[in-house]
Amino acid sequence: MKPLILITNDDGILSPGLLALSEAVSELGELLVVAPLFQQTGMGRSFPQGESIGIIEEKLLLMNEKPNKAYGVNGSPAQAVAYGILELSHRKPDLCLCGINYGENLGLSLTCSGTLGAAFESHSQGIKALAFSIPTSLSKQHSESFEEIDWTPIKKVIRKIVVRILDQGFPENTDILNINFPDLIDESTKIKFTRQSPQNYSEFLTPPLRDFKKGYELKTEKRVSAGSTPKNSDIFAMKFEKAISITPLKWDLSFELKDKTWEDELNKKEAE
Repeated sequence: MKPLILITNDDGILSPGLLALSEAVSELGELLVVAPLFQQTGMGRSFPQGESIGIIEEKLLLMNEKPNKAYGVNGSPAQAVAYGILELSHRKPDLCLCGINYGENLGLSLTCSGTLGAAFESHSQGIKALAFSIPTSLSKQHSESFEEIDWTPIKKVIRKIVVRILDQGFPENTDILNINFPDLIDESTKIKFTRQSPQNYSEFLTPPLRDFKKGYELKTEKRVSAGSTPKNSDIFAMKFEKAISITPLKWDLSFELKDKTWEDELNKKEAE
């Protein structure tokens, strides 16, 4: 039986990145394409509420010149995954692929990312996931006016990675693979396994003096330097080495606190 591969994103059902990802793996399994109806960048793993949430529309995507059914969900990326698994799949998917996202997902931005939010939702339901992202200007990351991209070399790398996953499974102790491509890749581009950088890839700018009664969208700017970026990190690999970064992620964000002083002090009874 062919593996069932759930494909989703946060840029919306009409994103060229979603189509490119679907085409890259179209021969590797049975595809279930379920994505937000509209642009949902920056939604993380949120579950918005409202009367229209959960409306599902059937779409036809021309995939490798063949029409294929897809589903647009009125909701966040995580909701698209949830509805896909619970309502639209005839059996539990074997794998979830998220992307190809317009905009890097590096460093501390991961929790903001709708692409990673979809991957985390998939894993919460017992399905491991891969997230794919490419660089794009900050002004375009929330847009439905998509930049023209040569997907051919990117699709080759994606297929290579997914083939290995289907054949041999994920690396040990890995729940999600977060994969970021540099601006330009070819057959000589290196693939590096990296750590998540403990820094922001882009930072919010202080707003100018303004009228608080009027809306204002915070502006962001990419601010990273080679000297302050760990050399084993996702940011360093993608930004400064121009390599393809693969960051293994685990769902557990906690660690064991070996110093018991805090626990002991907080358990002390106050003197009467």
